[in-house]
Amino acid sequence: MTDTAVIQIALKAVMISVKLGAPLLVVSLAVGLAVSVFQSVTQVQEVTLTFVPKLAAVALVLVVGGHWMLSQLVSFTHELFAMLPGLIG
Repeated sequence: MTDTAVIQIALKAVMISVKLGAPLLVVSLAVGLAVSVFQSVTQVQEVTLTFVPKLAAVALVLVVGGHWMLSQLVSFTHELFAMLPGLIG
């Protein structure tokens, strides 16, 4: 196993992490910003008000995009297992 192979595997792992985490983080950020603007406009300063909409939005993203996320992760795992004999010997 060479250091190039280790760097390639690490790079692929980071990229799959970004691909899987980005939709959840972007939706959570957008909903949080929208709720914050709503709180600023209406002057409702309730801290727990942002939690439920964010939770619902992230759950919706997981329901809609969960199959794609899981297939990406499974294909990455298959690639790693396919590379295993070449890395060992």
